[in-house]
Amino acid sequence: MTSAASVAQPPAEAITPKVVFSMNDAQQSLQAFLNSNPDIEIFEVMLPDIGGGMRGKWVTRDKIHKVFAGEVKLPASSVAFDTWGRDIEAWVFNGGDGDGYCEADVRTLVRVPWLPRPTAQVLMSMREADGSPGVLDPRFMLRNIMQRFARLGLTPVLATEMEFYLLHEEADALGRPVHTQTDRVGGRLHAGQTYCLDTMASMSELMHGIRDACEMQRLPVDTLIKEGAPSQYEINLYHNADALLACDQAVMLQRAIKGVARSQGLLATFMAKPFGELAGNGMHVHCSLLDADGNNAFDDGTGKGTPLLRQAIAGCMASMADSMLVFAPHLNSYRRFRRGTHAPLAPCWGYENRTVSLRVPTDQPAATRIEHRVAGADAHPHLAVTAILAGMLAGIEQQLEAPPPITGNAYDQVPLSLPRYWPDALQRFRDSAFIRDNFGPEFQRVMTLMKEQEMDDFDRQVTALEYDACL
Repeated sequence: MTSAASVAQPPAEAITPKVVFSMNDAQQSLQAFLNSNPDIEIFEVMLPDIGGGMRGKWVTRDKIHKVFAGEVKLPASSVAFDTWGRDIEAWVFNGGDGDGYCEADVRTLVRVPWLPRPTAQVLMSMREADGSPGVLDPRFMLRNIMQRFARLGLTPVLATEMEFYLLHEEADALGRPVHTQTDRVGGRLHAGQTYCLDTMASMSELMHGIRDACEMQRLPVDTLIKEGAPSQYEINLYHNADALLACDQAVMLQRAIKGVARSQGLLATFMAKPFGELAGNGMHVHCSLLDADGNNAFDDGTGKGTPLLRQAIAGCMASMADSMLVFAPHLNSYRRFRRGTHAPLAPCWGYENRTVSLRVPTDQPAATRIEHRVAGADAHPHLAVTAILAGMLAGIEQQLEAPPPITGNAYDQVPLSLPRYWPDALQRFRDSAFIRDNFGPEFQRVMTLMKEQEMDDFDRQVTALEYDACL
């Protein structure tokens, strides 16, 4: 369950314009930041990897100019660690495991307010040793899709909705997470008081801490919400006409939520399904397209949408199964997809319908948009959005036509057809021409090897449930 973030033809002041910074501009912006923040001691220079982790270094104040000059190197394999931060053994030494050069994005240079020592952070991309864009770098992959839209005279406008659980740091005796929210009679937590303001007030110190951190980091928070499960919340970001910055902000929001929670002795998790019997955490992405004149290309004046909207929907539907490993990257991700949980089970669409995978929310016609509801909160924002935009682009370029919209309960009308289990999703991903053409063959190969390595580790584990059933 989520609130609808208005994404499409917003007031001019609401959209963050795309800005291209030269290296000289970046150095000037860095110096201005240093002048305004004379107390900063350490910079976290952060490189998002394809497994969803954040790699990088701590750099002292006197060395930060070298980062913005492109002089900081990391092993090229740093963008391709698995979920435990390990090398992909079947791949890492094939090319000698050489270095790549890191490129900082000054737009993401901000203070880190939840740490006790004066600290700042900045996101980076990885270039190859010859200076070309890194073939495994998620930020460069998204840039490539944005450039393809630009050649059509179109600009994606995005907003993300991020669900998460707030838990106690200490687990129970069996290693299970412990809720921060309790019911009023001390019994089993059956429900989470959806949209309850009293429950939000009980976490006010943390919520205000997150909001203050987001304000300092220029993260455009739209709404903070109590979600449907116990201890579950949602924070939405306002829409942005720069898809790369929108995804950067999603990554930074997750880091801010985790950091503020940790500073207050709590654990924030974006795990897709922390509790088997409760709702999972999704990352819904709202997307529209602006034409060359800045108008919503999906707006036909009625709220039903233009043929371009239906082409984009058709492309998302056609590519959804191939992209499932991106939307649901972990073993736990697939526990989220169950009937009646607001998690979609098949490619389908409808107007104002939360049982479908692609919802067109009711709003002013100028705000006509697609809400893509498949990805879990454990998905990599840059990779998930790349898959969504690539699907939309394929539908537009091939002039695909969407089937009629679903009315009523999609779970009862559309057979389950998305990969339901991790190995099935991996096979679709590995064999997909769509993935190869839009993410590149090297990414397809390396991501496949990574997930095979992770899967092998899970296959070796014997669970407590198996002991209970069979020992």
